[in-house]
Amino acid sequence: MSSAHSRTFEDVKVGVRCKIAALWIAMLFLFAYGDIFGFFSPGRIEEVTAGEISGMAITQGFLFAVSLYVAIASVMVFLSLVLAPSVNRWANIVLPSLYVVSIVASAIGETSAYYWFLSIAESALLLLIVWYAWTWPRREGTA
Repeated sequence: MSSAHSRTFEDVKVGVRCKIAALWIAMLFLFAYGDIFGFFSPGRIEEVTAGEISGMAITQGFLFAVSLYVAIASVMVFLSLVLAPSVNRWANIVLPSLYVVSIVASAIGETSAYYWFLSIAESALLLLIVWYAWTWPRREGTA
């Protein structure tokens, strides 16, 4: 192949804000898929229609808490792109750490392989967010 026909690919640097926002999106996809796959577990649909999930009553308070949990992660996609760097950094260290704790707590007693896989994958993405936020350059052009 002649050099006129060969192409080179430009290595475009992706900013830390975009990386963090993309990781929040990926984590939300895994979270949603985990909930969807859960309905394929024998007895799960009957459990939910009876007003309970994993031994917890499905109340307005429960639904609000789960909605808040998902809404915070969803809003972090946007906030990761627009918050001031210092606030952004700490928000993306503290919140993913709390999410990892909640994921570990919800996995206690769980025996499903898919649940463990998705929990580990979600936690890995959240820990990557923490790592990117922790290593975020203090000033433009610094390592």
